[in-house]
Amino acid sequence: MAETLKDRLVREIVLTGPMTVADYVTRCLHDPKGGYYATRPALGEGGDFITAPLISQMFGELIGLWAIETWSRLGAPERVRLVEVGPGDGTLMSDVLRAARLVPGFLQAVDLILIEPSAPLRAEQARRLADADVHPRWLSALHQVETDAPVILIANEVLDCLPARQFIKTEGGWAERRIGVTDNNDLTFGLTAIADGFEAPGFDVEPGQVIEISEQQAAFGRDLATMIRAASGAALLIDYGRSKPEAGDTLQALRRHQKVDPLSTPGEADLTQWADFPLVLEAAVRGGADVTGCIAQGAFLKALGIEARAQRLMQGRPEAAPIIQRQLDRLTAPDQMGELFKAAAIFSPRSLALPGF
Repeated sequence: MAETLKDRLVREIVLTGPMTVADYVTRCLHDPKGGYYATRPALGEGGDFITAPLISQMFGELIGLWAIETWSRLGAPERVRLVEVGPGDGTLMSDVLRAARLVPGFLQAVDLILIEPSAPLRAEQARRLADADVHPRWLSALHQVETDAPVILIANEVLDCLPARQFIKTEGGWAERRIGVTDNNDLTFGLTAIADGFEAPGFDVEPGQVIEISEQQAAFGRDLATMIRAASGAALLIDYGRSKPEAGDTLQALRRHQKVDPLSTPGEADLTQWADFPLVLEAAVRGGADVTGCIAQGAFLKALGIEARAQRLMQGRPEAAPIIQRQLDRLTAPDQMGELFKAAAIFSPRSLALPGF
C-alpha cells in the first residue's frame, strides 16, 4: 500500500515533536505529494465546498464592475495589472471579464495575472478562460507581480487558507495547541508549554478559550501593502471571518460539504480557519498602505447594486426568478453569507475613494 500523507506526518511528528496547527494545515493543503490543493481540489456543488462565484454570476459581475470603477478612479491608466489570488476554477475571473466588456478601454489596459500554486487548479483556470477577452499569465507568489503599473487585486476566500497557530489559556497560563501522535499512530491534539516571546492578546480571554494568531495572514497583509504602495491601486479582500479581535477555535475540515475531523484524513479534505481582518489590516497599515473599514459582504454587495442586478436578471428570465432570489439571499442575507463574510480593501494613494466602502 502506498504511503499516505498521514503516514508521513506521523513519522515526522514522532521524530521531531508535536506540530503547530498552522504547519499541519499548510501540509494538508499544499504538500506536493498528498496536499489537498496540490492533488485533489474539488469545488462546487459536486465537490467539497462552494464559493460565492459558484453560487451566482452576480457576484463576479459586481466584482468586475468594482474593478472597472476603481480603474476609473485611478485615472483610467493605459496599463493596469488585474490580479486574482487563489482563482479557484476560474469562474470569478470569467464573470469579471464578461462584465468588463461594458468598458472596452479597461480590457485593453488589463494585464491579467492569476496567482495559483495548484497545478490542477491552473489547468482548470486555463480551460475556463481559454476564450476570454484577455489571456492570463500565471505566477506562484505575490512578490512576483511587477509594480511598474497600477494594481487592482482580488482575493476571494484566500485568507481562510492561510492558517493560524492556536493558543489556549489554562489555569496555569498560556499553552500552544499542537498535533501529536497516539500509541495507535493516530493524530491527536495536545498542549505544549510556551517558550519566551509569546505576547498575550489585548482582549479578555477566559480559561479554556482558544485564540488564533496567523503569521501567514499578517505577512499577506504586509506584502499587499508593499505592492500597493509601490504600484498604486487597491486590493479587495472578501472572506468569512472576524471583524474584531476575539477568541475562538475556527479550524474546520470540509468534505462533500460536510464537516469532518480535521485530523482523520490529512490531505483529503479542505481545511480552513477564519480570516482575521483586524490582523491583516493592521499589518497593511504598518506596511505603509491605507485601508478601508471591514464591512459585511451583504452590505458591500448591496452598495455595488446587487439587488438591482438581480431584478434585471429576473425580468429577463421570469422562469428563473425563484432561483435568482435564492442566490441573492444566499449571498446577502444575514443568516447566510451576508454577515459572516466580510469585505475590506487595502489601497494607495490615500485620496483614492473605493466603490462599495
